[in-house]
Amino acid sequence: MSYGYSQSLVDANKKANAKSLGVALGRLCIKHGVPVTEVAKELEVSRMAVYNWFLGTHAPTSSLKSRVLAYIDSLKKRK
Repeated sequence: MSYGYSQSLVDANKKANAKSLGVALGRLCIKHGVPVTEVAKELEVSRMAVYNWFLGTHAPTSSLKSRVLAYIDSLKKRK
């Protein structure tokens, strides 16, 4: 389990549809230990929105898609 994430969130993220942009973001954040608060602040959304994306129950709006994709790219560059 990554720092800051409950085991139930990690498990739910693993079971969610990997093709979902929010779920993909969640997997990278869990992998790199990026806190939800940091993601929410960077993307200017609520922490609850980020959790819902990670769980696959909601998806980022189309107006946020390019910012989420850019954030995903920045996470992929982290070691």
